[in-house]
Amino acid sequence: MRVKDVMTKKVISVRPQATIAEAIDLMVSTHVSGLPVIDEAGSLVGILSEGDFIRRAELGTQKRPANWLACLFHPGRLAEAYARTHGRRVDEVMTREVATIDATALLEEAASLMEERRVRRLPVIADGKLVGIIARADFIRALASFVRQSYDEPLTTDAEIKAGIERELTAQPWASAATIDVKVSNGVVDLSGMLIDEAQREAVRIIAENAAGVRTVHDHLVWIEPYSGTVLIAPEDQAKGVAA
Repeated sequence: MRVKDVMTKKVISVRPQATIAEAIDLMVSTHVSGLPVIDEAGSLVGILSEGDFIRRAELGTQKRPANWLACLFHPGRLAEAYARTHGRRVDEVMTREVATIDATALLEEAASLMEERRVRRLPVIADGKLVGIIARADFIRALASFVRQSYDEPLTTDAEIKAGIERELTAQPWASAATIDVKVSNGVVDLSGMLIDEAQREAVRIIAENAAGVRTVHDHLVWIEPYSGTVLIAPEDQAKGVAA
């Protein structure tokens, strides 16, 4: 999927000259946590988010100089911090270095950029203009369309379920596909064999559960602790009293 497929197209923005009070009222009334800042020419010049209001003089949360040396050697930096914590207009408080994403970019690119920049939203650009915004909530809505799919949908054959699970196991570099046996009967999957690492158990089970048409997954996988030789069987088998 691409950014344009899930982004919010109706963008609520604010002018650089707007007051902080006006911006806050707009954020509260529209239930958004961030506002792109657009100048009179329609260009994106910044973004205003909840994070820009965490350090404010009114709240007593502004950072103060650690010591007199900071005042002596970093007066410019301290002045900028003061302006952000005391500013009354959007352009005095907003974040100017804005990470943006192209509308045709893959969702993976947007997710990576959001993680890298540690931001909750990205303005979406097309032909140099702001055409939308993608936020974490948009990823959730996109994901919802997939996870709502019924697990009761019939598959053509059990063989296809088995092939799909084995294909996904083989594709994962962490999975020991050669040591895992997959059996399927009427959509019920039985996993047996040996794990290389106990941490693989949940991920292997998830692979099986996510295969289209699977109704139930039974885990009978075994892991042998390499140093002590202790055999760890699946929780499902432990509950049934199966011996290691």
